[in-house]
Amino acid sequence: MSLCPFTKMHGLGNDFLVLDGRAAPLALSAAQVRGLANRHTGIGFDQLILIEPSAMADVRLRFWNSDGGEVAACGNGSRAAATLLGGQLRIETAGGALASQAQADGAEVDMGVPHWDWQAVPLAFAMDTLSLPLAWDGLANPAALSVGNPHAVFVVPDAWAVPLAELGPVIEQDAAFPERVNVGVMQVVARDAIILRVWERGAGATLACGTGAVAAVAAGQRRGLLDARVAVAMPGGDLVVTRRDDGHLLLAGPAQVAFTGMVDLERYA
Repeated sequence: MSLCPFTKMHGLGNDFLVLDGRAAPLALSAAQVRGLANRHTGIGFDQLILIEPSAMADVRLRFWNSDGGEVAACGNGSRAAATLLGGQLRIETAGGALASQAQADGAEVDMGVPHWDWQAVPLAFAMDTLSLPLAWDGLANPAALSVGNPHAVFVVPDAWAVPLAELGPVIEQDAAFPERVNVGVMQVVARDAIILRVWERGAGATLACGTGAVAAVAAGQRRGLLDARVAVAMPGGDLVVTRRDDGHLLLAGPAQVAFTGMVDLERYA
């Protein structure tokens, strides 16, 4: 048995298992991630975060969803790791380099600029990404964009009325999205406030989603519905997304350690 230390964190209920592979490399399989993610027989989480050394930044972050699939970006996960590591950091991710600043109760992360080209999302074929000519049982014409991972954002009159548990997995796996897609339903409350629910690709409905908040605000701003600074209310609490003059989107909000422990990774191999 070889025990590995871990940290369990959450950002507004969006929870993470954080492993540190800087001193000794850690190799994780999809089966291991799924086993660790099981909330009955493992530790349980929405995403797993692995901290690694980086040749181009202070650290490198890798992310896995609870279904065992590795993904390029995770906004709340980046904030959680930035909170744990502290200070001001340059973070390497597969979705691009990020700058972070720890705050009193969490962290702010520069998520960069959104990408609207249909191939960047990606989509299966060329479409107007500001309003896709697609519909699913009353949800229609989403904006599609990449903020390091793919998102489809629907503007709806009542975010809580949408049967997201039913429609989320259908839209996530629609053939229009060859790498699957995160699904957000956004209700605009005011020019500086929205209500958002997200069905996360590979994780399902979560209490909060950082990249989902960034994508929703970017979509609302591009459609002329939102101002530069927007409070995003999700089931787990509030995040703030701010657009800088250069188009970069900053994601800020709380994150905290829930508990720490030791785990035998080989047990889940």
